[in-house]
Amino acid sequence: MKTLSAKFIKIVLPLLLGGTILYWMYRGFDFNRISDVLFHQMNWFWMLLSFPFGILAQTFRGWRWRQTLEPLGEKPRTSTAVYSIFLSYAVSLLVPRMGEFARCGVLKHYDGVSFPKAIGTVVTERAIDSLLVLLITLLTFLSQIPVFTRFFAKTGTRIDTLFTSFSTAGWLVTAVCGAAVLILLYVLFRRLSIIDKVRGTIKGIWQGIVSLKDVHHVPLFIFYTLAIWGSYFLHYYLTFFCFSATSSLSLSCALVTFIVGSIAVIVPTPNGAGPWHFAVKTMLILYGVAETQALFFVLIVHSVQTLLVVLLGLYAWIMLAFTQRSTAIQRT
Repeated sequence: MKTLSAKFIKIVLPLLLGGTILYWMYRGFDFNRISDVLFHQMNWFWMLLSFPFGILAQTFRGWRWRQTLEPLGEKPRTSTAVYSIFLSYAVSLLVPRMGEFARCGVLKHYDGVSFPKAIGTVVTERAIDSLLVLLITLLTFLSQIPVFTRFFAKTGTRIDTLFTSFSTAGWLVTAVCGAAVLILLYVLFRRLSIIDKVRGTIKGIWQGIVSLKDVHHVPLFIFYTLAIWGSYFLHYYLTFFCFSATSSLSLSCALVTFIVGSIAVIVPTPNGAGPWHFAVKTMLILYGVAETQALFFVLIVHSVQTLLVVLLGLYAWIMLAFTQRSTAIQRT
């Protein structure tokens, strides 16, 4: 019974949550116009130009991960590390967060990397990325205070009236997203309580966390980290020029919506579907984009970029099928 409920939480609940939010957002939406936007109104040059940055973001993440494993005595092949990242993002489309375990499993299978140590470095990576996003978020919103002030002054809207005008459905979506995050944290803590009973696993995780202080070439590590998020941002920002409604928006608007979207994907749905749409659409409307145009933007951009994740995952799966296990593993 516990196994069944755990599978429900991991698979069905994220799909249900994301689907419910998307249904609420797009109820009554004219989907017949999508083909016209895709083939007649949208500038595909910018979308295609954004693809290399989506690929680079995952590639840099693979290179950085390999670097964090080296101080632990683990030296996976660079290609295997990158393929594991490609595959992990695709796996997370099926079961949110499961990709983190999948990529550790790939390195263990092909290069004999310790699974606990790999998990530990994943925890380290996520902590560093969270701190960076938090810092960027703080600086971005502080720099955008004048923008919000001018917006409220121009429209005659006050903060208190803005919250009271937020629809019941909007509050419901926000509450549901918050509840989903709490459920995810509960499940993670339950899992950690089980892992705590295994001394070797905990030791490996701890080694992964403290490995950062021993990482070689710290400037290179910092470069990889900045390159990852710079590539993510360009992958997103270039899509602004695909649509007339967003092509004239400022770089600061792109940065704000990017940060808000990055925070929204904390909610455990496949590739952030639903929460990401809701958060980015809301911010675009705040910057003056019509609701219909904002809905087109988030639907098309998220769908196309998700397709890229799928293609990279398939590519990695094919390449791994032709990858030989390391000779050290074969001798054991």
